[in-house]
Amino acid sequence: MTQANFPNSFPLTHLDAQGQAQMVDVSGKVATIRQGVATGKVRMLPETFAAIQAGNTPKGEVLATARLAGIMAAKQTANLIPLCHPLPLQKITVEIIPDAQLPGYQIDATVKTKAETGVEMEALTAVSIAALTLYDMAKALEKQSQTAVQRKE
Repeated sequence: MTQANFPNSFPLTHLDAQGQAQMVDVSGKVATIRQGVATGKVRMLPETFAAIQAGNTPKGEVLATARLAGIMAAKQTANLIPLCHPLPLQKITVEIIPDAQLPGYQIDATVKTKAETGVEMEALTAVSIAALTLYDMAKALEKQSQTAVQRKE
């Protein structure tokens, strides 16, 4: 695939003239304050949600662990996403908000830096890993709840 395949589109900065993947050269840009924001949701059974809210989980502090995992993941984004620039991150917040109507949690991440390129990938990575961690820590509860529901039927 080359730029010629996309005649009416914006230039694809991650492809060179031969269509090979390349890291974008941001060396000519001025470092400015940048912020990336991402949101995700994790749905679960009402019983699982109630157990997490009550702090009654076999693996410990689910929400604190998921929040910390999201923060740590944002800092590792350049190691996970090919061609992503390693950036000095000045601020990372991960909020995990309970939503009984879902039932589950909304995860909001905000990442800030002063650099030559944006931090949207870091915010998306933070939300993704926080969600995966929340799922991992709660999956035993889901299996227990589903088994209990199946036995009642």
